[in-house]
Amino acid sequence: MTAASAHERVFCALDTTSLDSALALARAVRGAVGGLKLGLEFFSARGRDGVAAVAAEGLPIFLDLKLHDIPNTVAGAVRALTPLAPAFMTIHAQGGPAMMRAARQAAEEAAASAGIPRPRLLAVTVLTSLDDADLNAMGVPGAAAEQVLRLAALAAGSGMDGVVC
Repeated sequence: MTAASAHERVFCALDTTSLDSALALARAVRGAVGGLKLGLEFFSARGRDGVAAVAAEGLPIFLDLKLHDIPNTVAGAVRALTPLAPAFMTIHAQGGPAMMRAARQAAEEAAASAGIPRPRLLAVTVLTSLDDADLNAMGVPGAAAEQVLRLAALAAGSGMDGVVC
C-alpha cells in the first residue's frame, strides 16, 4: 500500500442541511480532497438518502455523528449505518469501553454481511467546545488535555481505529 498524498488525507466538511449545497460543494472539491465529512445536522435533515446521494459523487464519506448511548443501541446504529459504506464513523469515547467494543463488533459483522470494507471507527475524546471549567463542572477533574489522553488510551484499548482529540 502506498502512502496517501496530502490532498487524499484531507476531508472537506459539508456543514449544511441542504442536499443541493452539499452536492455542489462535493463536485467543486472533487480532485482536491480525499473525502467528504457529513455531520449530525446534515444527517438529521437528509438521512440515509442524503448520505447515499453525496456518496454517489464518488468520494469517501466520513460520517461524523458522534454516536453515544448504551452499547446495544450504538451497536444497532453502527449496524444500520455500515451498509452506507462510510470510510470513517465517529463514536464518543466517553460512552466507555463496552460501547466502543460493541460498535467495533457491529461494524465488522455488518461490513462482512454487506461484503464491503469495515468503516474505520474514530473515538471522539473531548468536544472542542469544552474547556477545563466545563469538564470540572461535569465532575471531570484536571485539565481537558488530561481527559483527552485518558480517553484516547481507552479508545485504543477498545478497538477504535483512531481518535478525534
